[in-house]
Amino acid sequence: MDKNFLSVEGLSKRYAAGGPPVFEQVSFGIERGEFVCVIGHSGCGKTTILNVLAGLEAASGGVVIMDQREVRGPSLDRGVVFQSHALMPWFSVLGNVVFAVRSRWPEWPRAKAEEHARRFIEMVGLKGAEHKKPSELSGGMKQRVGIARAFSIEPKMLLMDEPFGALDALTRGVVQDELLKICAATRQTVFMITHDVDEAILLADKIFLMSNGPHASIAEVVVNTMPKTRTRESMHHDPQFYRIRNHLVDFLVHRSRQIQAAQAAGGAAPVTRVVRPGLDNEAQQASAQDSGFSQAAA
Repeated sequence: MDKNFLSVEGLSKRYAAGGPPVFEQVSFGIERGEFVCVIGHSGCGKTTILNVLAGLEAASGGVVIMDQREVRGPSLDRGVVFQSHALMPWFSVLGNVVFAVRSRWPEWPRAKAEEHARRFIEMVGLKGAEHKKPSELSGGMKQRVGIARAFSIEPKMLLMDEPFGALDALTRGVVQDELLKICAATRQTVFMITHDVDEAILLADKIFLMSNGPHASIAEVVVNTMPKTRTRESMHHDPQFYRIRNHLVDFLVHRSRQIQAAQAAGGAAPVTRVVRPGLDNEAQQASAQDSGFSQAAA
């Protein structure tokens, strides 16, 4: 995979002049085809970072480079899926996806745009529902339309802000499975915010853990060492699942607050650690050096 498909350097954001930054000195890289999940408490700036990557919001400092170009505004190279499906109620399923397709390729005739849209509607398991209006769809079906729409423009990167947060557990699992299938088929690069630890372990290659705001930062990059073939049904039987899960929960319950308290007392911002739960410290340090991140003393 290509290194540094997305590079974020020294990103910071403050809303009030002279006020504390929501986050500061946020730096990371994402490889082409990599699936990254971001976890952190409310107020740490996760959604703001996503909006900066999408070009929907300007950072106070730092730079974002995607595919060797600086991000300076919205672009169809970046597809966005929010928690609310944001479908146009007067269009059918097909109409919603075709609208996105024709915004990407306005020169295409209607028939070609519809053929392209139908391919992605089928990929998310909605074949046969093409002519239904959003009011006729369940929450999970609406979100799948949103995912089909985002994939249909063939973005270089997909940005997802808690896309399954409003779904019940069973529907959420079905949509997760559809997303995994599409990402495997397209090698899509994904940056996704979630509060669901199990969801992050299922979907992500790497999990970014953010310390609490203000002055939030990416404190840890957790490498998912479970097999890529993991499924919702099988991963709970792997002892490595519990090592990763316990590490993530411990960060959210304890370490994130400890970092915040240390900074409030005048301490420096934490150095981003790269962690492979279950491996020894020597292996973790080697991983950090290979990845270009600093590895703090464990």
